[in-house]
Amino acid sequence: MFDKNKSEVSHLLDRITEQLEIVCERCRNVQSVNDFLGSNEGMSLLDGVCMKLIAVGESIKNLDKLTERSLLVNYPQIPWREVMGMRDIIVHHYFEIDADVIFATVRESVPELLSIISLIKKDIEAEKTESTERC
Repeated sequence: MFDKNKSEVSHLLDRITEQLEIVCERCRNVQSVNDFLGSNEGMSLLDGVCMKLIAVGESIKNLDKLTERSLLVNYPQIPWREVMGMRDIIVHHYFEIDADVIFATVRESVPELLSIISLIKKDIEAEKTESTERC
């Protein structure tokens, strides 16, 4: 499938995991969109979360290219195009970002994405183990 790029794929998956975990950690006390909008600290947090989502979206785009679009299709639980599209929206329409959408993403989509990225990593490791045992 993408044997020659497995170390790069693993590295990207680790980077994505790291960024998503940072978002979860930093937003653990965010209970509503007002926690983003109600103070300068909240707005700074929102800005930081947006930067992390940009990094995740870009990394997922790179992952899709690196695997010649053969990896993410195996995990249809995640709307990958939407994940990549959110990156584009944040980058190109920054002043139009909807804090409610970012809040919902942090609360609902980030944990789910983190779970699926973890599953992908496990599947790749299992595949590595299988191919090593065959040799």
